[in-house]
Amino acid sequence: MEEILTAKDLCKTFSNGSVQQHVLKNLNLSVIKGDFTVIMGNSGSGKSTLLYALSGMDRPTLGSIRYREEEISKYNNDKLALFRRKHCGFIFQQNYLNDTMSVLDNVMVSGLLVTKDRKALAAQAKELLKKAGVNENVFNKFPTQLSGGEQQRVAMVRGIINTPEILFADEPTGALNSGNTEKVLNILTELNRNGQSIVMVTHDMKSARRGNRVLYLKDGVISGELILGTYTSGDRKRHDKLRDFLQEMGW
Repeated sequence: MEEILTAKDLCKTFSNGSVQQHVLKNLNLSVIKGDFTVIMGNSGSGKSTLLYALSGMDRPTLGSIRYREEEISKYNNDKLALFRRKHCGFIFQQNYLNDTMSVLDNVMVSGLLVTKDRKALAAQAKELLKKAGVNENVFNKFPTQLSGGEQQRVAMVRGIINTPEILFADEPTGALNSGNTEKVLNILTELNRNGQSIVMVTHDMKSARRGNRVLYLKDGVISGELILGTYTSGDRKRHDKLRDFLQEMGW
């Protein structure tokens, strides 16, 4: 097993005047190459804070985060931005698409930060959009002309256009109906089967079942870990195993 991202003694504190909120408390975590790691926990447990710290979108108060042999928690802002650009992809609950740009341009704008070959990038973007089930006849439309599910699939393609080593997802299905949730989860599962490392925050059991590893966050620390193994559709034992684990964790 190859560790590609490691957090050691991670702490994150937010201050509001004289009041301090300790969101992450001496947390230790390793992300393994090829894993689909799911982070769960009650509201306020620090799930999103942990995700943003691991991805370099936010800085920890104390502790270290290492990407392979590099301690990225010591990077300056420019170097952190370069790290995210080269190694990370992002999917959020809100898709954050630019409503003044076409679907295709929304995807390509991230790719252009890495390559200037617009022709090759456009071909890659179109191929990925088709694989994600986005119809070719909407490539030149604006995001507001698409359904919520289509928008989220476009946002997902934007997140993987640079072939990131790690894909970070923060409640990617939280704003979707059940049908579109299934489509997005199927894409994530297929990406993982093809070797994509994924770290996903979710509050949804249906989404969590897709991971091969589930971490439960409570009061800023990892209070439990469940290894589920490879996802298979219709595996009732997998559902029961996750349900029992979450009940044990007090979810």
